[in-house]
Amino acid sequence: MTEKQEKIIQAALQLFAQEGYNATSTSKVAKHAGVSEGLIFRHFKNKEGLLQAILNFGADKLKEIIVDIVLEADPEKMIRKAIELPASVDKSEYDFWKLQYKLKWELEINHDEKMEPLHMALSNAFRKLNYKSPDLEASLIVLYIDGIASSMLKASNLDAESLIQFLCEKYKV
Repeated sequence: MTEKQEKIIQAALQLFAQEGYNATSTSKVAKHAGVSEGLIFRHFKNKEGLLQAILNFGADKLKEIIVDIVLEADPEKMIRKAIELPASVDKSEYDFWKLQYKLKWELEINHDEKMEPLHMALSNAFRKLNYKSPDLEASLIVLYIDGIASSMLKASNLDAESLIQFLCEKYKV
């Protein structure tokens, strides 16, 4: 990706997060990025193409985050790493992840397929540990991760660290 493409994506990230996708025009993104609107169209075709580039970037970042968890051989360590996932995200990246959640709701984008590798790895870990319903346990952990992450990004009063510790104790990991 070129430096100008990165500037465009960063500008779009900021504006989409602040004002929403629907309320942000490509001309506003161009002005914020210090480039011509035509350059956005040349690199991304249209606003939807720019959005897709951001979503693809998010999918790549998510893969980077979960690869360590998915490749963990010890099932208990893998479950623990998954539970601790929300707390492992650097606060400097919160705006990026807030946008991912905002887009999920604003545009009704479903990200379930992006979490499938983690879900499959968790199912296998629970299966190795002889849980009665490994697929349901995996689904529950993925929902916990999503809920805790969402609460952390919204800066809610939820004590995420205590909840993460509680889950680790519950699963004895």
